[in-house]
Amino acid sequence: MLRANARPLLALIVFLSGSCATAGQPPAPDVKEGEVLAEPARTLHFDSIVIDTHVDTTPKFQDPAWRFSERHADGHVDLPRLHEGGQDAVFWSIYMGPTPGRGAAVREAMERMDAVHELVRQFPEDLMLATTVSDIRRAAAEGKIACLMGLEGGHIIEDSLPALRSLYRLGARYLTLTHSFHTAWADSSGTNEVPVPEHGGLAPFGEQVVRELNRLGMMVDVSHVSDETFFDAVRVSRAPVIASHSSARGVADHPRNMSDEMLRALAENGGVVMINFYSGYVDEALVEPIRSLFKRLGPELGRLRERHADDPKARAEAFDKLLAKEEVPTSTLSVLLDHFDHAIRVAGPGHVGIGSDWDGVFSMPRGLEDVSKLPALTQGLLDRGHSPETVRGVLGENLLRVMAEVERTAREGITE
Repeated sequence: MLRANARPLLALIVFLSGSCATAGQPPAPDVKEGEVLAEPARTLHFDSIVIDTHVDTTPKFQDPAWRFSERHADGHVDLPRLHEGGQDAVFWSIYMGPTPGRGAAVREAMERMDAVHELVRQFPEDLMLATTVSDIRRAAAEGKIACLMGLEGGHIIEDSLPALRSLYRLGARYLTLTHSFHTAWADSSGTNEVPVPEHGGLAPFGEQVVRELNRLGMMVDVSHVSDETFFDAVRVSRAPVIASHSSARGVADHPRNMSDEMLRALAENGGVVMINFYSGYVDEALVEPIRSLFKRLGPELGRLRERHADDPKARAEAFDKLLAKEEVPTSTLSVLLDHFDHAIRVAGPGHVGIGSDWDGVFSMPRGLEDVSKLPALTQGLLDRGHSPETVRGVLGENLLRVMAEVERTAREGITE
């Protein structure tokens, strides 16, 4: 297991249209809650299977100059910090923005998935490709990090069930039905503004997609979808669904978060909500300031995206330079813990997990600046009075239960 003693600087990360940008910021002030890791929390954390269903570091794997094995002063994730954080399994996000041209999105997805396969090939002592619950448990038993993949956005399959099946065969194990824009068959929640609905939820082809996901044994992901799409997906799916990176609207009123009604429906479905860490989603006081920041920077970010459309590295560097000039607000670990508390109370302890959005957003809570700080979450949950059994479920067992049920649904051909 790799270790490093250097404390990283907090990074500002933005993942826009499939690219990351970083900008340094002074270290966050000390956080009292969860700052000191007591032995019971350490033991529980490192003895549990810790799973994150949404990590956006994937584009960096395609950059030959970036070194996964080195500890970086920016970003949220690399191999040393994954080990320090006790991470056992990661769903690497396969994402790109709207991609014009027939076949372009599928090709880019395949290239990004190939980068994950290549990463595992390069680090066989530390990583293992995983597609099933048994793979994850075997990797954990061998002291390796299980690498899985999720497709972030239904636009990636280009309205093609054969494309969906092919991406499944390459290792994709969930499909987020939309990203922050509508597809031809499902409505999105948007990100900073709620778009005008086009389908009133899932269109008929969207229902076909959900049924095909069930048949394959691939998880239906309802993060990023509109409320109507969520309820349609729960109605149609014969297997539990997941929200791979969503938080609680009852704590912070943002359309990307889940209402209490949605949390209860998710629990009744048997699914799990994986709590997102992004300050702009979890902190009610920061929703509007961060939304306003995006509105102000949006035109310039769009120009940079267009200017560097064929060069992800140059695009990331341009975003980095722009964001380095901004004072981006950050939330706290305590506020994030409020979302875990709320979801556990409303949905139940068996229906909550972790979907951090590392390297996909530009502001993480103080106390969880990067993946190496993840044990502080375990400490914080215990400090809030949650039982070791509840915490172990949140860390990974709840997601493993859902995956096992999704696999069973496919194996037994359950249609009703």
